[in-house]
Amino acid sequence: MESAELIAILREVRDRVRARYPQGSAPGSIPLPDLLPLVHARDAALGKVASIGMVNPRRGGPLNALVQAWKRLVARLLDWHVREQVVFNRQVIDCFDAAIEAMNDCNRTFQELAGRLAALQEPAKQQAEEMHDIRAHWAEWRVEWEHKLRHNEMQFLRSLADLQGAFEHRVTLMDTNYRESVKAQHTDFTARLEKTWNDIERMRLEYERMIHTELRLIRQRQAPAAAGGSSGVVKPEPQLTAVDSFDYARFAERFRGTEEYVKAGQQVYLPYFAGRRNVLDIGCGRGEFLESMRTAGAAARGIDLSAESVALCRQKGLEAERADLFGYLAAQPEGSLDGIFCAQVVEHLPPERLPEMIRLAANCLARDGVIVIETPNPECLAIFASHFYLDPTHTRPVPYPLLVFYLEESGIAKIEVKRLSPAVESMPSLVSLPEPFREAFFGGLDYAVIGKKL
Repeated sequence: MESAELIAILREVRDRVRARYPQGSAPGSIPLPDLLPLVHARDAALGKVASIGMVNPRRGGPLNALVQAWKRLVARLLDWHVREQVVFNRQVIDCFDAAIEAMNDCNRTFQELAGRLAALQEPAKQQAEEMHDIRAHWAEWRVEWEHKLRHNEMQFLRSLADLQGAFEHRVTLMDTNYRESVKAQHTDFTARLEKTWNDIERMRLEYERMIHTELRLIRQRQAPAAAGGSSGVVKPEPQLTAVDSFDYARFAERFRGTEEYVKAGQQVYLPYFAGRRNVLDIGCGRGEFLESMRTAGAAARGIDLSAESVALCRQKGLEAERADLFGYLAAQPEGSLDGIFCAQVVEHLPPERLPEMIRLAANCLARDGVIVIETPNPECLAIFASHFYLDPTHTRPVPYPLLVFYLEESGIAKIEVKRLSPAVESMPSLVSLPEPFREAFFGGLDYAVIGKKL
């Protein structure tokens, strides 16, 4: 065989032996355990095992032959004794062979694992290099990324601010349009409502004018019949006064105020009549005080010269009758009343009859009975400019000291004077006057004198 072929065969044998019994280190510089000492120890043990039962060679001669024969005899004689030891020694050698073979298998496994690890190390190495490159460039990337993030954030916030501004502008426009629309609708509604109200007010005035015209005609027709009378005996009726010459109820509605206004002003008197059982309202008019007393649960009745006023009170379910106060009070038993209310009446009486009226009223009051008289306050100069002489049935104002004097003369005590309806409320221009002067000459438009029967 040529030398090249022989070298190739030897290399193949070497590779197979190394693959079968790997030595040195595995790929990746992983050291493998060296098994040659075990192999040498096994070979030495095999030599000793092979020499068991052999006789040591000696130099020839009769003596040696005799000795060798003796040794062979002894060996045969001891064969049964050492046979087990020989078997044991051979099995130990077999165990060494198995251990060496197992270690060779471990070396081969280690070498294969090392090869696979070496194959995996290349991608891992590439990945490590890539990670190192990423870490090396991360600082630069981070700075640029943060710069882009800030720039994008600024762009986003700017866009958001623009959108918010546009939204607020649109909302403002919508709100302005809505307000203008509502304002226009409200203005139109107010104008239409005012026009409708004016139409209703005009119709009401027309109806009232028609009603009062009819009432006036009825009164004019009844006046001649009452004057002519009949041939029989006629029950005397109260005399006609200036009130009967015009519609006094309409006059009171326009110049004194509505029923609600008058009723609200009379609430101040209710505590004085609490618990009273027989109260007389002189000049009850439309019945505001009688309604308040009914609401408070106190018994009260009224008298008035106006037949229309009495009829209106009766329509409301109030107890009222048409009568002259002098004749009515004179007909009442002494001490039969525990309360008398007289509002806006004494200024209509002739001055010479006022003491008589107070005397009759005091005579009708029971002991501890309450009397309240309300009238315009002549201390307030404003009433002469706008209130007192507006009513053609007024005779002259009554100063409160005079009224107090008449009451004291008739046995009324514990007298209290209340000034009502401040003039500054209806005439705001009085605010410019000094307060002491205003209180002295432009105080309450009305006053009330309140007293109790001794």
